[in-house]
Amino acid sequence: MSAAKPIARVPLPVCDHKPAPYDGPGRDEILTLRREYLNPGVLMYYKEPLCIVEGHMQYLWDETGKQYLDAIAGIVTVSVGHCHPKITERIREQVGRLVHATTIYLHPTVVLFAKELARRMPQDSGLKSTYFTSSGSEANDLAILMARLHTGRSQVLSLRNAYHGGSSATMALTAVGTWKYPIADPSGTKHIVPGYCYRCPFGLEYPSCDLKCATSAEDVIRYETSGEIAAFIAEPIQGVGGTVTPPPEYFQIVYDIVRKHGGLCIADEVQSGFGRTGEHYWGFENWGVTPDLVVMAKGIGNGAPLGACTTRPEIAQTMSSRLHFNTFGGNPVSMIQGLAVLEIIDDENIQQNAREVGGYLKQGLLELQEKHALIGEVRGLGLMLGVELVKDRQTKEPATAEAADLVEKCKARGLLLGKGGLYGNVIRIKPPMCITKSDCDFLVDCLDACLESSEPC
Repeated sequence: MSAAKPIARVPLPVCDHKPAPYDGPGRDEILTLRREYLNPGVLMYYKEPLCIVEGHMQYLWDETGKQYLDAIAGIVTVSVGHCHPKITERIREQVGRLVHATTIYLHPTVVLFAKELARRMPQDSGLKSTYFTSSGSEANDLAILMARLHTGRSQVLSLRNAYHGGSSATMALTAVGTWKYPIADPSGTKHIVPGYCYRCPFGLEYPSCDLKCATSAEDVIRYETSGEIAAFIAEPIQGVGGTVTPPPEYFQIVYDIVRKHGGLCIADEVQSGFGRTGEHYWGFENWGVTPDLVVMAKGIGNGAPLGACTTRPEIAQTMSSRLHFNTFGGNPVSMIQGLAVLEIIDDENIQQNAREVGGYLKQGLLELQEKHALIGEVRGLGLMLGVELVKDRQTKEPATAEAADLVEKCKARGLLLGKGGLYGNVIRIKPPMCITKSDCDFLVDCLDACLESSEPC
């Protein structure tokens, strides 16, 4: 009998962009300098650290000229593509005119950008007053501050295993997780369970569960707080927490409970906003709710250090009672980059691409689930997808080591993925939203090949 022919594999699409020759320090030299001069808390993702020196749209290149498909978008930071030519040109023009002007002066870009954000909020929501920051951590911190000032209360609700930033204040919003320091919130933060049906903490099944994950918020407020809260903050789909996608009724129930007890609702759209979920511009719109405050960062600026919090004027008014100032929030370079991102999302049908290509990709992942026992669940919307790996589909024992190994194997083949979840066993797939179906064919095929080599014979 003749030997079986090798399975034909889908190659990485060839990009027309040709990276410039690299003549900087080598990978090993950079690694040595990093270890000596950077804080060890600045983590690296791979066992063999990757040196990335150039990017174009959905692709990246290392110092040797090897091309990669970026399927995690710099941790969901690049929304419309690395070094998008329209953004690059706008930045060059602005840098040549004015780099820094604080908001104590008048400048057109900050108000034009704020106006465009307001135009993209749900009609009649009143969400039109924006405060710009330099990061999502700052923006979430600001949202909590405004909620506390507006309500005159201090207690905040957040979801277990959430991610809202790396500052002391935002780290306190996380109840469970291996990536955060256990920082307590002296003003008071309580945690409720997310709508994580695959690992329901109550051992129930949807929909016969009657959404206990959501209704339990009532007990937390009643018995663990004073009965009055300032705010509830949540990601519409948990990102770092493992692309946890709740039942459709989850947020409607929790929002109603929170508002009954006098609290405001904050949507952290850092990863799910700007059309990434496909059907809607904002992640919260998928669940039929409208928050009181919307926090944005990462994809808002396609890589610029930029964050924002948009709310209603009566809530924003609380910030005028005393001096509050952000030196770089609203700087003209970040503002022009943010404006360009909004224009590109509209002009290049980025949201439609997230819906169509994301649906195509998810179908491919679901087909892999039928083939590979390691895949316990495929979930998410648009181009915000997660693949949870388990050692056994019955026990759902997390396949943590296997997930780490899979990410390494995919990198070797030219595919960059993320990993997350409470147990580090969820493959996070959130590419630049300019990704194509051909890219998805390569992505699925690469996962298929690497899963085959990860599973026991």
